[in-house]
Amino acid sequence: MKIDKILTQSRTLIISEGRSKKRLLEKASKLLARMFPELDSCGLFEGLIARERLGSTAIGNGVAIPHCRVPYCREILGMLILLDEGVEFDAIDEHKVDLLFILLVPMESTHEHLETLALLSNLFSDAEYCAKLRSATESDTLFQSAIECKTPTPT
Repeated sequence: MKIDKILTQSRTLIISEGRSKKRLLEKASKLLARMFPELDSCGLFEGLIARERLGSTAIGNGVAIPHCRVPYCREILGMLILLDEGVEFDAIDEHKVDLLFILLVPMESTHEHLETLALLSNLFSDAEYCAKLRSATESDTLFQSAIECKTPTPT
């Protein structure tokens, strides 16, 4: 799977007011529910927060991949967010997070969920790729940089 299969320009954002993990996930949940009326913003938020309670989704170097399975979600959906200022995300390396890829997966998509997480983890572990994303100043540039990557093969 390539990232352009789950990410669209409308779900690629540069946000200047993250302030906290909880507030950021709440805002993202509301935005996603507006784009997909069949999804409930409270349910999305609760799913993302419940996953964070199991352990931080921060993978290090300022990147987090919050994810959850969602009822009524028909396909794997991604949202890429670049923050102008990092937020505390309980990362193991103690770095604040400024790049997030929120992943929503249909309830029954266990295998695809794991494959997509592996793809994203490999992709966002590439320092050059992350630097290119962080250099974006507009959402459309961020989107183009995100989809023009050489997609690594999960190990």
